[in-house]
Amino acid sequence: MTTLRVIVDDILLPGGGPVSRYAEDLTRALIRTAPRGSDVSGVVAASPEGDYARLRELLTGMRQLHKSALARRQLTAAWQHGFTVLPGTGMVHAPSLFAPLRRHDRSVAPGDQTVVTIHDALAWTHPELLPSRVASWTKAMGRRAERHADAVVVPSHAVADDLEGHLDLGDRVRVIGTAPATMLTVPADARARRAARGLPERYVVGVVESDAANGFVDLAATSTALGDVPIVLLASTADAAAIGAQAVTVIEDASAADRVAILAGAAVFVQPSVAAGSPAILLDALSLGLPIVATALPAIAEVTADAAILVERGDDSFALVEAIRGLLDDASAAERAGVAAADRAKAFTWRDAAEKVWQLHADL
Repeated sequence: MTTLRVIVDDILLPGGGPVSRYAEDLTRALIRTAPRGSDVSGVVAASPEGDYARLRELLTGMRQLHKSALARRQLTAAWQHGFTVLPGTGMVHAPSLFAPLRRHDRSVAPGDQTVVTIHDALAWTHPELLPSRVASWTKAMGRRAERHADAVVVPSHAVADDLEGHLDLGDRVRVIGTAPATMLTVPADARARRAARGLPERYVVGVVESDAANGFVDLAATSTALGDVPIVLLASTADAAAIGAQAVTVIEDASAADRVAILAGAAVFVQPSVAAGSPAILLDALSLGLPIVATALPAIAEVTADAAILVERGDDSFALVEAIRGLLDDASAAERAGVAAADRAKAFTWRDAAEKVWQLHADL
């Protein structure tokens, strides 16, 4: 039996952000698509028993859960400096840069391989958009990946291009697209959930992440041009503080069900990114069939193809507002944009992503 050991600790990250959701959905798909004679085990930092139980429940079919003696903070420091490794040898897949990267010789142990994932190049191209600690850690682990990773998975060719000038990864980069969240189910009481939040029938929605926070500040300043259609932003408490605008409605730390209900009810989804981060939220918007207006960045264009209205980054926020207004004022155009988005979402599946990961490990 060949076992793929997946670092599942990211699933437990507070807030359930894009990397956490990616780790969960990919691991489940890896379990479902395991080739004959192969299975999946998980690796997690020392955690409360409730977290172990949660992982076993989420990852049905996982062969075993390997528990480190070190908590996440200690394990992060240890792996950053190469001080500890996993017991045994074999295939290791990390859905982020949180991985035990170390020197190894595959000519001696062919099955001893480690693959990591880099979701975006913000730490190198726009470190000012990230907390300094996050940017420093990402770049440090990127250097370890440069030296020791057998392959590096990225979600798009655009991210691969962005990394090329910062990390010498040679031919080890593999583009494997992600997919919409599998838990993206619109709750039956979605309308009531939106009403409880005081939302009107029509509104524009955005999700505040590090790559878009500055863009939303600029957009908020021109949002009065949308008339009586408000902009509603889903944000963590920390990201909400970065907006600090009165012209928009900021909903902090919404539950998963509320988040989907609010997204699904929007007339238009907007992403005014300064630099492209994780594609996860865009894929969710596509899957929900939302008309999309976004900044014309290469990574965004690659994910959305012709299923979004893209505004050049050099234009001011009024160009974004005009594009949004065009969809709000033209129901037929908005309907066509929504259909195009839903069709584009069908190009991305977790089965396809997982099968490509299995093939990647088989080819190493």
